Amino acid sequence: MTAIRKAGSLSLFGLLAVSGLIVFYPHTAGAQLPGITQPATSTTPPLNQNQILTGKIKSDIIPAEQLMSQGRYAEAEEMFRELLVNNPADLAATVGLGTALAKQFKLDGADDMLDRVLKSDPNNALAFAGKANVILNRLQSSSGTIRDNRDSYLRQAEDYARRATALAPASGEAHFTLGQVYKEQGRIEDAAQELRTAVSLDPQHSQALSTLGTIKLDQGSLAEAAENFKRAINISSSNSTAHYGLGSVYLKQGQVDDAIKELNTSLYQFPNSWPVRMALGDAYAQQGNQVAAIKEYQLSILIKPENAQPYLKIADIRESRSDLELALADLRSGLSQIPYDIDLRQRIAEICLKLEKADDAIKGFRTILQMSPNNPQAVKGLSQGLYIKAQKAAVGALLASNDYEAALKSLDEAIKLSPDDFELRLAQAKLMSLAGAKPDLSKMGDPQNNGEKLAYAEALMAQGEFQKATDMMKTVVNSVNDPKQAFAVADVAMLNKDLDNAEAAYKKAITLSGAPERAQRGLDEVARLRKVSKDDVIVADELFKKNQLDGAIDRYRHAVSTNPTLADARLGLARSLEKMQKANSTMLMESAEQYHNYMSLNPNQPIKEAEKMRQNIAKLRDKAAKLAEKETKNKRG
Repeated sequence: MTAIRKAGSLSLFGLLAVSGLIVFYPHTAGAQLPGITQPATSTTPPLNQNQILTGKIKSDIIPAEQLMSQGRYAEAEEMFRELLVNNPADLAATVGLGTALAKQFKLDGADDMLDRVLKSDPNNALAFAGKANVILNRLQSSSGTIRDNRDSYLRQAEDYARRATALAPASGEAHFTLGQVYKEQGRIEDAAQELRTAVSLDPQHSQALSTLGTIKLDQGSLAEAAENFKRAINISSSNSTAHYGLGSVYLKQGQVDDAIKELNTSLYQFPNSWPVRMALGDAYAQQGNQVAAIKEYQLSILIKPENAQPYLKIADIRESRSDLELALADLRSGLSQIPYDIDLRQRIAEICLKLEKADDAIKGFRTILQMSPNNPQAVKGLSQGLYIKAQKAAVGALLASNDYEAALKSLDEAIKLSPDDFELRLAQAKLMSLAGAKPDLSKMGDPQNNGEKLAYAEALMAQGEFQKATDMMKTVVNSVNDPKQAFAVADVAMLNKDLDNAEAAYKKAITLSGAPERAQRGLDEVARLRKVSKDDVIVADELFKKNQLDGAIDRYRHAVSTNPTLADARLGLARSLEKMQKANSTMLMESAEQYHNYMSLNPNQPIKEAEKMRQNIAKLRDKAAKLAEKETKNKRG
């Protein structure tokens, strides 16, 4: 401690700048601070301009300053305390002690020291920087009061840090503190600029380098981040933030063993770091060590329970094991801490869907839509929940409920915002299929994007424009390059029973996603529907030959509903309806329509046969119109 004793004889000039930078300034009155009484007049004699110094004091002159710059705060605290034992009125040592305490989260003691300085010296730059640090560290608290007033705390911290840089523009510590404030405010470019200034003024400022590295890490600049972290560690091997940052870089680069080594070093230096626990959990998860990963995520929650990420990560692991109820319990535990977190609510509702708890899922998604109107994922989830509910309950009751109308309205709004989102289109198609509703071509303009083409093709299919619908669906299938979109297009085609395009979309999804199981289930269903429809036609043809027309019509209808583009089913249904002995106007009109559909599906029909069929269609329509008029008169009579 010889160096400290020698330093004890230095003047205020010698110890003022904890960062290694010092400014002499006139003792003028400053703005009134909360809780701080300012003297009415200054007792400090004025300085002439020759006394103002802004140069850097070498770190070997002031050991405590060097320790602070390197992040060795506990050692710096000890040195500053010894200085104050020798001279209790030493403001420079008091500022240094307050700052060292603030860095170690000894916040009440830090506030006491820094307020003591500001009472005697209202323009002490480093005391303002220290006060800003106290506020920044208080923001790490889980206190609801502090969390609710985060913005006002940050504004106060910014005010303190700005005063520090204004009073001591050559202080690396002041610029470092302002950079930290900007980072917490999300002003990343401003933060990076202040941190670079701090490093240029004090190249030994390990914490400024590690914070700059954190910004680069968040921006994805891994090489620059690693360089900053390594420089920070070379200056101070005890910089836990730098070890954490370097471990995070290694983790992103797939160097898991190196990442775990750095993260454990950081954790040894600062055991109560929730981000380090999170990163360790991610590292163990990458190694497949799920037990260790869950343990680290749980420890992260114990330190900072209001962070949503560990709850979501634990749920991922539980879900991968099919422990959905456990995943749900963990997520609800998180929601009790963070009730306004949409990600947690979304995962809870999604797991409720997987557990087929339709009512809970619907309630969850509706809550999300109240918090975030037109949220696409919530709209999709709500429609899926209603679809599941309809499969379990009476469809009529569901269609009469407000939920159904609200979901369709939400879908319409969400589709306006994301017209090319095929999953939204699929959700809409599912809900409309519950009511048997079909898109109306008259309400649609010319399709401008793939999403609109998908809806337009659905409407064309419903109106019997099979070739146009098929061609439009083909363009959509050929244009998709995302596996989720490919599956959504395939599922819409399946809902419309457009089996050819459904098959093409599922096959494309395999090439895009490498998920053969999901696609194969779809392809198997396509094959099954084709077989069922053909078998129906075979049976119906036999019934038609035996003149069992009611049975034939039922079979042909089933074949058409299963595979609307099966031309033979349309032709058989048309003939059966036409042949009915007591066919009414509706049957004859439907017969004409089915003949027309057959011609649309079979455009290469011989010219003579096609002309003969067109004449028959005209006769059927004319006969149906006359019969309808007669039926109307009979009803009136």
